Amino acid sequence: MTETTGLVETLLTVRDWLRYAVSRFTAAGLVYGHGTSSALDEAAFLILETLRLPIDDLAPWLDARLLPGERAKLAAIVDARVTTRKPAPYLTGSAYIQGHRFVVDERVIVPRSLIGELLMSDGLEVAVPDPEEVRTVLDLCTGGGSLAVLAAMAFADAEIVGVDVSADALAVARRNVDDYGLAERITLAQSDLFAALGSRRFDLILSNPPYVTEAAVAAFPPEYAAEPRLAHAGGADGLDLVRRIIAEAGRYLEPDGCLIVEVGQGREALEAVFPDLPFLWLDTEETSGEVFALDAEHLVAPVARRGKGKR
Repeated sequence: MTETTGLVETLLTVRDWLRYAVSRFTAAGLVYGHGTSSALDEAAFLILETLRLPIDDLAPWLDARLLPGERAKLAAIVDARVTTRKPAPYLTGSAYIQGHRFVVDERVIVPRSLIGELLMSDGLEVAVPDPEEVRTVLDLCTGGGSLAVLAAMAFADAEIVGVDVSADALAVARRNVDDYGLAERITLAQSDLFAALGSRRFDLILSNPPYVTEAAVAAFPPEYAAEPRLAHAGGADGLDLVRRIIAEAGRYLEPDGCLIVEVGQGREALEAVFPDLPFLWLDTEETSGEVFALDAEHLVAPVARRGKGKR
């Protein structure tokens, strides 16, 4: 009898598989952060998603007895998580932001932007006080298109443009846009930041660009290294693309428009580079100082301070 056969015959309920998965993940020293933060959360997500059950609550299913085929699927995906060290969403083909499901694969970074939380929780209100006035939105570095889709939900009358330098990422974004029936409102285009946008202007520009430092990328655990390097690499200080966005965004915003960018742990370095810019930092329930907003009036030819942080 193989180990898998033994597991399928022995572990009968969801509770059994949860205990087993948590034990294996803990023993393997897995790293989390792609929608979950612990072995327990990771196991619950994999089990519920594999069984095609709602992912918001495991409790109702804990004592459910599983069919042999279901147990075999769980044995395979738990083993794959340990042996491949791929993030769980790559194994399930799905990721969630604020309860909204997105297709994901290894052509794109696993979506987990804090801007998605802000969009769905009125967290942008201080920067965008009147959502009804937002008629055009640019999602810069759209990746798999999750922020473009969420922006379409948050701004019901807006036309959304999502751009990315990666054709592979845009193929995934197209799938997500189509799955949500938003093809008439969301336009996707391949572009190196603003390069392909011509003279277009927007009421709101959103961006979750690559912002990880070279040193951090080099030290990535396997889970993060499995994602496209292009989607993480932000240069020596993590701000290569952020500097470009700040320098160029003013030409693509309406006069009363707003730029919102996620920078992770880059606040201190960013404020050192642009000491005269009045960054407005937008907090989520669990984070502080990782997303900034700037009004268009402050984005007219901002000048980076020479020296530290300057390319």
